[in-house]
Amino acid sequence: MRRIIWIIASITVVAIGLYIYTAGSDTQGDEDETVEAARENSGGTVTEEDLEEFAEQGLNPFGLSKSQEELTDIDYREYIHGMSHQKVDASEKWGFYEITDSRIQWLLDGLGLEDNKRELTDLDVYKDILERWKAGDFSRVDEDHNVIWEMQGGTVGRATGILSPEEEQEYLQSRE
Repeated sequence: MRRIIWIIASITVVAIGLYIYTAGSDTQGDEDETVEAARENSGGTVTEEDLEEFAEQGLNPFGLSKSQEELTDIDYREYIHGMSHQKVDASEKWGFYEITDSRIQWLLDGLGLEDNKRELTDLDVYKDILERWKAGDFSRVDEDHNVIWEMQGGTVGRATGILSPEEEQEYLQSRE
């Protein structure tokens, strides 16, 4: 009788483990799709006219339809990571969003929404980065990049330094 209970308990544990694993895989797939869609739409540099057009079309400052209330950790990580590429030296860079005051402010405003305060697991990290950037302080942008990159499970493209103003301009021109 003990042996039967042991077998049933073992099968139950394995079944629960498989369920959790496959449920996590589905979530990871959704996260990968969200990131991929954001990167496909990331485009290059933007003008004030572009930002005005986004607003007229009901899009956020990144040219996507997601509202501040809908932002998740995945979104904050993707937007901050993509913006950091403008200023960091890294062997590989996937995704790019030009840093603008309106984008930084829009993300900061989203952090202040009550629902986001409850839902975002790394709110303090995003707030620290964005507040420094809003103040024009990019002295740790390579570290900012790497913190977000690690949250995203990065394996290639760790930032190794900060671009000079000339290198940054060259990077921006290559993204136009």
